[in-house]
Amino acid sequence: MITKRRLAAGLCGLAATLAAGLFPASAAADEPTAQEPPKIDLVLDVSGSMSARDVDGKSRMSAAQQAFNDVLDAVPDDVRLGIRTLGATYPGKDMKTGCLDSKQLYPVGPVNRTEAKAAVATLRPTGWTPIGLALRGAAQDLAGGDATRRIVLITDGEDSCGQPDPCDVARELAAQGTHLVVDTLGLVANDKIRKQLSCIAEATGGTYTSVQHTDQLSSRIKQLVRRSAQTPPVVPKAVQGSAQCGNAAGITPGVYTDREEFGQHRYYKVAVTDGQELRATVSVGADRAVNADYGVLLRAVSGEGQELVRGSDAGSGRTDVLSSGLRYVYPEKDTDSDDAPPPHTVCLEVSNSFSAPDAVKRTPGLPVELTLDLVDAPDEAADVAAFGLGRGWVLLGALAVTGLFAGLIWGWLARWRVAVWRSN
Repeated sequence: MITKRRLAAGLCGLAATLAAGLFPASAAADEPTAQEPPKIDLVLDVSGSMSARDVDGKSRMSAAQQAFNDVLDAVPDDVRLGIRTLGATYPGKDMKTGCLDSKQLYPVGPVNRTEAKAAVATLRPTGWTPIGLALRGAAQDLAGGDATRRIVLITDGEDSCGQPDPCDVARELAAQGTHLVVDTLGLVANDKIRKQLSCIAEATGGTYTSVQHTDQLSSRIKQLVRRSAQTPPVVPKAVQGSAQCGNAAGITPGVYTDREEFGQHRYYKVAVTDGQELRATVSVGADRAVNADYGVLLRAVSGEGQELVRGSDAGSGRTDVLSSGLRYVYPEKDTDSDDAPPPHTVCLEVSNSFSAPDAVKRTPGLPVELTLDLVDAPDEAADVAAFGLGRGWVLLGALAVTGLFAGLIWGWLARWRVAVWRSN
């Protein structure tokens, strides 16, 4: 009957092909829409400290303006780019006013190089350093659509306002599940600055770079712009796992992002048919200070609550990301019925054993990336994935038989050696 079903599927595919040839207008309607151009927002620190003259004999502000001119000349036509400033307008000493000083200098869109360069040329080192506020503003500049989004922050210091905390803002942006990446560039080699800018970048999957020369700054920004203009990566879909398997969100093959608090369990439901192999991987990132000794567990559980297979990983404070994966096969079964059997319900459970000092914030939870794939099951599965824990007796039996023969051979050799010793 399996052969009959496959023959029927082939005939259906042939009919669909003929229909596509007879009705070209319908086929054209199903063509995928064009990919949206990537969006980039350059966030430039224009605070008073940018007047220091320690970059190739000129001020940090001049070096940044020269680098921006080089970048604007090299922006690909298919990139939508904007510029936002922080600390550019208020020169006073009132912290409350200075910490609200962030504005959009050039809107995100097709670049008019003359207008953008003219806007950058007017900047003078002025005020405070509200990095957290500027990141929120940049996220709003990039809002809308499904394009890939990137913020490039160029600064010579850490946030001078405290609220909102830049690392917390970065985590909030990452928790929105819109795949917004923040890259940071530091113009001063300072441990405090490096720590804060690294925290911002790591929370969103971006990078931190320390630069001390104009050509380095220009080269790095252009590299990040080109990276965004390349064929975009798969954008993870935001999904919210459930605390129980029964009401878990259903997912299909793809890449998903979620947030999981310390010690929490999250469930995601998958439908797997006979003749398919389930493959899943999970990564949990430590985007904040955590205690040493932690782990992540990924389990596949049947709809009846039976564990099918599991994968785990553990660390001791030497890595920021833990990953694990699993595979499970439902072999294709011979049946006398023409009706396809109902799919199996499998729940993927993600749990972690992270902990943190009391001063560390628990929300939003740790970033989780879950990848799911369903492929054709092998015709003659020969690995453990084909058996799962439900058929672990096969492996146990093989080990028992091997142990029995090894014991018999060892005993025979021992008796032979004793007999030879006695005879001599």
